[in-house]
This record gives sequence, C-alpha cells and structure tokens, in this order.
Amino acid sequence: MAAQITPPSSSSSSLAFSSEFNVWKPMRCCFFKWVSQVCPRIRPTNHFRIKSTNGHPLNAVSMQGGMDGSPLAKGINPEEQEEFFIDILDKEEALSTLSITVVGASGDLAKKKIFPALFALYYEDCLPKNFIVFGYARTKLTDEELRNIISTTLTCRIDKTENCKDKMEQFLKRCFYHSGEYNSEENFAELDSKLKKKETGKLSNRLFYLSIPPNIFVDVVRCASMMASSANGWTRVIVEKPFGRDSESSAELTRCLKKYLTEDQIFRIDHYLGKELVENLSVLRFSNLIFEPLWSRNYIRNVQFIFSEDFGTEGRGGYFDNYGIIRDIMQNHLLQILALFAMETPVSLDAEDIRNEKVKVLRSMKPLELEDVIIGQYKGHNKGGRAYPGYTDDSTVPKNSITPTFAAAALFINNARWDGVPFLMKAGKALHRKRAEIRVQFRHVPGNLYKRNFGTDLDKATNELVLRVQPDEAIYLKINNKVPGLGMRLDRSDLNLLYRARYPTEIPDAYERLLLDAIAGERRLFIRSDELDAAWSLFTPLLKELEAKKIAPELYPYGSRGPIGAHYLAAKYNVRWGDLGGEDD
Repeated sequence: MAAQITPPSSSSSSLAFSSEFNVWKPMRCCFFKWVSQVCPRIRPTNHFRIKSTNGHPLNAVSMQGGMDGSPLAKGINPEEQEEFFIDILDKEEALSTLSITVVGASGDLAKKKIFPALFALYYEDCLPKNFIVFGYARTKLTDEELRNIISTTLTCRIDKTENCKDKMEQFLKRCFYHSGEYNSEENFAELDSKLKKKETGKLSNRLFYLSIPPNIFVDVVRCASMMASSANGWTRVIVEKPFGRDSESSAELTRCLKKYLTEDQIFRIDHYLGKELVENLSVLRFSNLIFEPLWSRNYIRNVQFIFSEDFGTEGRGGYFDNYGIIRDIMQNHLLQILALFAMETPVSLDAEDIRNEKVKVLRSMKPLELEDVIIGQYKGHNKGGRAYPGYTDDSTVPKNSITPTFAAAALFINNARWDGVPFLMKAGKALHRKRAEIRVQFRHVPGNLYKRNFGTDLDKATNELVLRVQPDEAIYLKINNKVPGLGMRLDRSDLNLLYRARYPTEIPDAYERLLLDAIAGERRLFIRSDELDAAWSLFTPLLKELEAKKIAPELYPYGSRGPIGAHYLAAKYNVRWGDLGGEDD
C-alpha cells in the first residue's frame, strides 16, 4: 500500500488538498522512475505524455519508490519495452482528466498570456487527451461570452495556415466559465460540481492558476482547498508575483498558504525563468568546456543584469506605486537570473538540486547598502514634437509620489568563486529602448601586446559575453580582431548567434513552458519558499531604509538612458555599463 502523505495539520481544512504523492501505486512509481532512465530510447507518441521541458518524464520528478517487485525488476525483452510502457501511458491517460482553472479569468494577464499559452500547448499536442479549462472570476459571463473574449487573443503562431480555425474551435469547446466571489466556499463548491460533471468519473488532476491580486490569494486557496480540490488525483496551485512586499509580509503569505497546501503543491511563478535565454544560461555554462573554467573571479571583471522598458506605467500606475521598480523587477526577475548565473554546478538537473544551489548564492550575498543603490523617476519630456508624460502625470499616481521607476544597484557574493566581483543590476521604465540582457565583462589581458592599438581606453579591448533575453534573442561574444589590410588595425567584432537567423521556428512564450512544467510537476523553474526568504532578506533592509528616510529619486527625462547617478555608481567600481554604445551593443 502506498504511503499517504498529507499537508501540515495546522487546521482542520489543511487535509482538504490531496497530496499528489498518495494516488500513485508502487508499480506506477517504478514505471516513471524507470522511464527517467530510458526515456531517450523511447519514441514518444505525444510530447505531453513523455516529458516536461527539462527532458524528464511527466510526473517523474515527483515520483518516489523503488524497482523491487515490479515487472521492470523481473525484466522485459528490449523489443517489447516501448510497446509495453507506451500502452501503460495510453491507459493511464484515458483514465484521467486534467482540469485547469484560471482564477481571475476576466483580467488582462489571463486574456493576454494564460489562455493563449494554453491554446499554444494544445495546438502543439502538449496537453493530454482529456483536459478542460475553466475561467473563474466575479464578472458575470456565460461560457460563450468567455469563449468570445479569449478567441480574440488566440493565435496560431506555430502554423498560421494548417487547421488553425479547426484547432481554435476545438480548444474553445473545452473552455467553460463559472462566476463567483473569491472568498465564497459556496461558489467554489458550485465550481467543484461543474468540474466533476466534466471529469466524468475519471481520476482528476486539478491545476489552479491564481491570476489575481496577492491580497486575495489566501481566500481563494482556502475556498478551493475545502470545496474544489481533487478527491483522487493531484491538486496544484500556481501563484503569481508579487509574493509580499518585504520579508515579513512574504513569510506571512507563505505561512497562510501552507495551512491549506504543502510546499510541493505551491508553484510560485516568475515568468522570466521561463524565457528561452534564461533556460539556455545553464546549458551554455555547463555543457561547453570553454565557458565553465572562465566562470569565476579569476577571469570575470563584472556581470551586468539590465532590464529596460521604453514605456511608462501609463494607466497602471496605481498598482505600480505600491511596489516600485525594486520590488517589481529587481527582487524577483533579476535576482533569480543572478542566482542561476552564479550558482555552483548542481548535483543533477532535478529541481531540488538546482534550487539548493540558487539558495546558497542568495545566502552568500553581501547585505545591500544605500550607498550602492541609485533610484530614479521619469519626468515629462518633449521629443520629436511629441509630449511624453511624467510618472506623476499619471492620474492613478499621487502627485507627491517618490516611488522609483528606475533603480541601479551593485551587489556582491561573498564566496570563493565570486569574491570581489561586482554584480550590477539596472532596471527602469520609460528609457530609450526595450531590452533585457545579461552582460559578462572579462578582465583585461595582462601585458597585452596590442594595448597601444586601443589607446588609453582598455575597456575597448575587453571581451564581453552578452545574452540578450529580449527582444531578438541572441548570444554574442565581443572579441578583438585584425581588420583586413596591410596595416595593423584592430577592430572589436562579434561572434553572433542570432536566434531568429539560426532557429527559424518561433520561440515559445515563457508561460507555455511554465504551464507545461506545472502540469508535469516539474519545479526547477519555480521559486521555493526558502529562495523567497533569502531574496527578501537581501532587499528588505534597503527598502525599509529608503522608505524611512523618504529618499527622493533622481529625475530623468522620459526616453533617456536613465539617471546620471547610475553612471557614477558603475564608475565607483571601475565599470562601464555595457548598453551605452550603439544599438547593437
């Protein structure tokens, strides 16, 4: 008999969510463990059934148990293996249903990102045969009205001609809607009744996506756990950021969620971790011999994480003013990428091994000091005959607001690999262009024979590795090269991997990858509670000091490169921002 694992019993309702571990019998545990070892030899008939985005089989990351006593331990002829195990997969899929409930279905995130991502997964045959999608929100809508709303945001980006309309109609037929309050157990009980009718007695696996403000997370989880959790399968919940405003509020949110959920059921999503270039970061480092030996203080002079948007808050300033750019971008997106960049080699690609290494990095970081941070706020500006509004010109923003729309910081990791290397972060709105990138600047060549060809500016001779996360995904390495000709003239050139030139297929949206991993139970791209604690511990003292001292941000014109103070901060550590050159720099 499989052991039954239940959530912490801090309240009577804490047992309402079935743990995803208690529905698997030993034979199935053994099966999925075996598939993780032989998966490369099996020809998948359906991507969803075989593996998640890290190559592990579906649910294998969550499975426990050994091989003893199973048919696998006794041995099966190699010729029969593929047919035997794919047949088991077919039978298991036929007996189960995946129910996805998008809570906050009438909001912009659901309409613009979540429903289109689900359709893309369906279009690419990455969802199981039996699945349904429910929208849940307070807005009064019928099933048909929901379908009409989301149909305007669906695109057949993979294949714009073949069966697009048919696929869209088939997907919309699987979409339903239920209107209810977010704190109403009765309304969630009605949702549960509708789900059961669609699931038709099959083993039900349920995924809830909370596309709602954080102040109602706990109400929704409480009601769903008590009234709408799966009775015989797994139940998982995807939680959108922000995860609190500081260490205390984040810890309280985690504590409240864990009254009703285990840590393994909570999927804290940071969509930047699903970006293609962020996914490729560990591949680039750990599977290429030329990079790993260079990945330390011995060869790297500084690392820059740059995020810029060419538009302001423009209508959503009310939300933004409660958080600011540090909480909105730096504490989560950029810090998570930094942890992935700087971590030691994990024991394996399993989620816990990767997240363990990320936590070590975060806990090794030097506390942020006010003198290593610059904040700014964009002001109105006239350019090209057009007037651009300032942040406080937004009607949803208080006129005396000092919330930063720009921040730059210098961070340090106190360990043997990175001691003394400045990790510079820069994030801002209403800047001169939209860009997210990682820039690795290497040290100067000692005793460079060609230094006179570069004059006194040795930075021009610095090798630089750039990973452009968006837009126009690319990886390029800046090297020094001789210009063809009779003289000795040096040029700085790029070894360039431009994704749209090398890979003509369109890159999946980050939400597609993350939804697929949540369905598969793969957690490596989601944030664990101790990661969250370590991240907030780094930024909370700084945020409290900024707010207590009411430090006014430096103003910068809309469409500029940001506050002048950011350049002084970089110069303090003998660094030049890498994005200050031409358009392709």
